Amino acid sequence: MITPQTNKYLENSVQTASPAQLLIMLCDAGIRFCKLSIEDIKNNELLTANEHIKKVQDIISEFVITLDQSSPLADGLLRLYDYFLYRLIQANMKKEIEPIQEVMGFLGELKETWIQAARQLNAPKTGAQHG
Repeated sequence: MITPQTNKYLENSVQTASPAQLLIMLCDAGIRFCKLSIEDIKNNELLTANEHIKKVQDIISEFVITLDQSSPLADGLLRLYDYFLYRLIQANMKKEIEPIQEVMGFLGELKETWIQAARQLNAPKTGAQHG
């Protein structure tokens, strides 16, 4: 259970995070809920598995909603997110672990991509500066 103090910390973390940090946090949450849903299916806790899979779907939907449509990567990312949602629906309908593992792997790769992008954005600019 989340205590009020922990909840305030999380709220502050989200409010002060950069867009890249928010994407990384969402990937982390998606991975966590994938792991929980896999355990739920293994333990035959199907209602809880459904809830956790839906949370992953909500996170993917947030990626879709916040995607910059003018980005040259937007079309490819939208297709990827649609595929994630398709696989999660399959997993939820059939209570299969493999599609969840697949999405979890992709979320891990996305997270690493966002981490690298954030590093590049925050890296000091090289080159001569004139004063």
